[in-house]
Formats: sequence, structure tokens, C-alpha cells
Amino acid sequence: QVHLREVGGASVQAGGSLRLQCVASGDTTNRYCMAWFRQTPGQEREAVAALESGGDNKYYAESVKDRFTISLDTSEKTMYLRMKNLKPEDTAMYYCALDTKEAVCSTWYRDRVFREWGQGTQVTVSS
Repeated sequence: QVHLREVGGASVQAGGSLRLQCVASGDTTNRYCMAWFRQTPGQEREAVAALESGGDNKYYAESVKDRFTISLDTSEKTMYLRMKNLKPEDTAMYYCALDTKEAVCSTWYRDRVFREWGQGTQVTVSS
């Protein structure tokens, strides 16, 4: 059983920065794939970024590349999403996802490949 908890969501003005955290607990195994997704009401969940726990590969959506940075502290099982130069279109509920198969990262942009999900944290960016 894996439990994910996101923290760090807030309301900020455009151009501001935030750092989201996702703390994983339980049996994650030693090699896993973790990702951030976001969703606005009435829209499908959108992949934001992902990484492999055991490697250097990181993946980003084009819309956030060069503004967002994903990272992982494996000893703490905590994933981060550093967001800078935030835009109103970044407003969404942000979800953390994990799958205990690291190979899942090869199709990280597909939310249905992830087995475990957090409850989400709201990010609101005002213009």
C-alpha cells in the first residue's frame, strides 16, 4: 500500500514561484516512477512532469519546460515541483502520481498508467 500526500499549493500572482511537495509512504519498492499532473474543472488531467527514481531521466510538458523543475529526494521519498514564472493558465489542482514499475515513465504522459494518486493541492495564479 502506497500513500501520497501533496503540500505546497497556494494563491500567487503571475510571475511568482511555488514549490510543491509530494511525500510518499508505504511500499514504493526501490525503483519507481513519479509524476505531477494537473486538472481544472471540466478538463482532463494533464501531465506536467515525471521522473524515474533510479535514473537521471526527467520529462516535462512543453507548456512548463524551462519554468518548472521536478526533483526527488529518494531518502525522504519526497518529490518536488519547483514552479517559477507562474502564469494564470497554470491554475489547477496539482496531483502527485506514482507507480512501482519504473518503466511506466516511458509513457509518463498517460495518467492511466499510474496506480497511486494523491488527493491534490490547489495552485491559483492571478493576473
